[in-house]
Amino acid sequence: MPEFSTATALSAASDEPVAVAGSPEAPASPPTRRVVQAIELLSRHPAEHLSLARIIRGTGMSRATAHAVLSQLTADGWTIRDGDGNYGLGLGLLAVARRAESAFPLRRVALDAMRKLSALHDIPVFLAERDADSILITEVLGTPSVPWIRIGRRLPLAPPVAREFIAWAPDSERRSWLDAADPAQRPRLESVLEAIRTRGYTVERLADDSAPMLEALTALRHSPVTDPLRHRLNALITDLITIDYLPDELTDHNAVVSVAAPLFTANRVTASIVACPDTNLTAAALETLAADTIAATHSIPR
Repeated sequence: MPEFSTATALSAASDEPVAVAGSPEAPASPPTRRVVQAIELLSRHPAEHLSLARIIRGTGMSRATAHAVLSQLTADGWTIRDGDGNYGLGLGLLAVARRAESAFPLRRVALDAMRKLSALHDIPVFLAERDADSILITEVLGTPSVPWIRIGRRLPLAPPVAREFIAWAPDSERRSWLDAADPAQRPRLESVLEAIRTRGYTVERLADDSAPMLEALTALRHSPVTDPLRHRLNALITDLITIDYLPDELTDHNAVVSVAAPLFTANRVTASIVACPDTNLTAAALETLAADTIAATHSIPR
C-alpha cells in the first residue's frame, strides 16, 4: 500500500511550508511555485478564511510576495478576500477544478464502491492513483485520523511506500524499487512483496507501543539539528517501523492503520483503494476487511 501513515504521516504537519510535488531540484518557475503554494494551502482549509500572516507562515513566502500573489489570485477570482482581510478559495477556482475532474475518470466510477466499503465498516476510505513516479490521492471519504490524507496529496513511488503498486510490477521495476530501499529493509520488503502477490492486499501497521516515541523523534528531526543527528534520527524512526504483516505474524491483536487493494489496468496496477480502520483487529477481522476491500476494487467498472 502507499504506506499512508507512520514516518510519512508524522513528517506532515498541517501548517508546515507546503512542499510542491515534483523534482527536489530548484523549480523552473519560482513565481508559479508561489501560486501553487498559496492555492495548495487554502485548499487544505476549504471551510476557513486564512489571514495573510497564516499564509506567510504556511508557505514561507515573504509578506510582499504573498500579498502580490493573493492580490492577483483574487483579481482573477481564484481566491476571495473577506472584510477582515482574510483569504479563501474563490468560485473561479471551482470552475477550473470541475473541468479538471475529467482528467481523473476513475475517481467518478470508483465512488460508489468506495461509499459502500466505507459504510459497511464505518471507516474512512480513499483512492490513490499512480501518476508517473508518484502516487496521488484523488478521493477521500470520511475523516482519516491524520489530516494530511487529503485529496491532492502526492507521495513518491519509493520504498517502503506504494507496495501494492510494486508487488505486481515487472521484475526490472521491482528490483529497481528494492535497490532504492534501506539495505536493512530489503529482505523483509522482498518477503512482503511475495506475500502481497499471494493474498492480494497490503497492510500498513505500526510497531506496538511505538507511536509516542515516533512522534517525539519526528519532532526532534524537524527542529534545528545538525545533519549527522538528523540522519541518526531518521535511522531510529526506520527501526521503529514494521513493514506490513507476514502471514505467520498475525495474532488476535494486530495494529492495522490501513488496508489497500490494487486496481489493475491491462495487467498493471494503476490505482488502489485504501480502507483506514486505524485500530486493532483480529486476524479474522483483518481478513474480512481485506476481502471487502478487494471486492470493492473488483466491482469498479473498467
